[in-house]
Amino acid sequence: MSVQVVSAAAAAKVPEVELKDLSPSEAEPQLGLSTAAGSAMAPPAGGGDPEAPAPAAERPPAPGPGSGPAAALSPAAGKVPQASAMKRSDPHHQHQRHRDGGEALVSPDGTVTEAPRTVKKQIQFADQKQEFNKRPTKIGRRSLSRSISQSSTDSYSSAASYTDSSDDETSPRDKQQKNSKGNSDFCVKNIKQAEFGRREIEIAEQEMPALMALRKRAQGEKPLAGAKIVGCTHITAQTAVLMETLGALGAQCRWAACNIYSTLNEVAAALAESGFPVFAWKGESEDDFWWCIDRCVNVEGWQPNMILDDGGDLTHWIYKKYPNMFKKIKGIVEESVTGVHRLYQLSKAGKLCVPAMNVNDSVTKQKFDNLYCCRESILDGLKRTTDMMFGGKQVVVCGYGEVGKGCCAALKAMGSIVYVTEIDPICALQACMDGFRLVKLNEVIRQVDIVITCTGNKNVVTREHLDRMKNSCIVCNMGHSNTEIDVASLRTPELTWERVRSQVDHVIWPDGKRIVLLAEGRLLNLSCSTVPTFVLSITATTQALALIELYNAPEGRYKQDVYLLPKKMDEYVASLHLPTFDAHLTELTDEQAKYLGLNKNGPFKPNYYRY
Repeated sequence: MSVQVVSAAAAAKVPEVELKDLSPSEAEPQLGLSTAAGSAMAPPAGGGDPEAPAPAAERPPAPGPGSGPAAALSPAAGKVPQASAMKRSDPHHQHQRHRDGGEALVSPDGTVTEAPRTVKKQIQFADQKQEFNKRPTKIGRRSLSRSISQSSTDSYSSAASYTDSSDDETSPRDKQQKNSKGNSDFCVKNIKQAEFGRREIEIAEQEMPALMALRKRAQGEKPLAGAKIVGCTHITAQTAVLMETLGALGAQCRWAACNIYSTLNEVAAALAESGFPVFAWKGESEDDFWWCIDRCVNVEGWQPNMILDDGGDLTHWIYKKYPNMFKKIKGIVEESVTGVHRLYQLSKAGKLCVPAMNVNDSVTKQKFDNLYCCRESILDGLKRTTDMMFGGKQVVVCGYGEVGKGCCAALKAMGSIVYVTEIDPICALQACMDGFRLVKLNEVIRQVDIVITCTGNKNVVTREHLDRMKNSCIVCNMGHSNTEIDVASLRTPELTWERVRSQVDHVIWPDGKRIVLLAEGRLLNLSCSTVPTFVLSITATTQALALIELYNAPEGRYKQDVYLLPKKMDEYVASLHLPTFDAHLTELTDEQAKYLGLNKNGPFKPNYYRY
């Protein structure tokens, strides 16, 4: 985040932002690598301000968007498993506040002068009612964004105010950019940031050993040769490593972002510079979001035959706009709870017309990406946005699945008093045995300091809950979908919104009470901080292997249904990451294997085993 110091005279000339009104809104299948793919990848042996708000005429003008910087593996033992098919930051001036409530500007020489008093306004949000690509459509943008996962968009997004890595207000869609090779088949914030993004990708490669191993082993025979993959995921340095690995395996890729806030602009620029058609930038509007997805899919002379999705938005868009494309698509790989839920809905309704791989419910994804990742990233996201101290804070975590377990463990270790809400009696009993008090949200909503949703459901935190929260309560979401907190109910005239910093809003009630809303109810860790690279290596490797399997599977192996990764594939992904820890697996003797009724090379647990 850049810090800008201005003189009092210059500050007096800062134009006010025009603000507009807005109306409120709303027997497990098995999977195996083909012989070609398997041989290619086989490793060798071996605080809110409690003060009441000023009258509307005295509230400060909305700050404009700021500018900010872009912010070997030892071979694993064993062979590749062969399994049969199974079922903003705002610019900050150096201010001092006088005891009488006025403000002063501090000049570099230490002189203190009174800042000019400006007319202050209530912040509200401009309604973005653009036509999608200026083309008529039978499906309104609003219904589209609500119809599948609602993971990334909202009709009342203030995304334009959160673009923290730009030097101007020009939309990337209005820019004519080319990379060093003269290619313009991309749309990113600033192609000139590519060098910074490349450095971030190189750093991420060091923490993604399995993908680097797959890339190295597949240089001779390319298991994804001829694959045309269209992807919609978070665009981060870790995703870039996955995309470049898929390219090394022979695939062509086109990519959009599944979240309007999580894109790293410099990484998107680096990918565009490398020749990847990428359409994404941090702070997209709802219209931008769907436009980017459409640019990935609807291109002359290029027909995707594989889909890699996170949340189901891409799959939904193709179903709605280009259903005939599924005639040539071999399969879908989906990694989120929300997206998998939608796939099962399509399958149950008989509308799923291609095989789909459920990566989310693989053991490695559930345990490592959901549990261990969230155990670290929840603290990172809260610290970066609020600078809070966790010791002694009362926190309620809604949901005690893998994400909730990770969040609770981290907060408890930091000294917080943690409550849990849960609908599943088994998960509820686990929470009790882990030392957390099981409550209903209504029972603690008036006293808690932080509310965290981890359910993947909708309307977990309603307007009634929001009305009853204490002053300065922090509200955030760690689930994939942005439906858990009823943010739409807060877009009403009697409530005032103040932008505090990038991804942080104060929502102020008429009596002066305020809550601190993070990322407008979207995914906290990827919107407001980062996720540990090593964990994403596990998920990305699973995605890559699922793509390889579906693409190389003989006709008839997979029907039009949703499939799970077999346990042997999970074990293989885990084994590729063990050398990082200099870990040494014990091997069964023939006698031991016979006694247990196992193959010496696995799988080592039955399908019904719960880790």
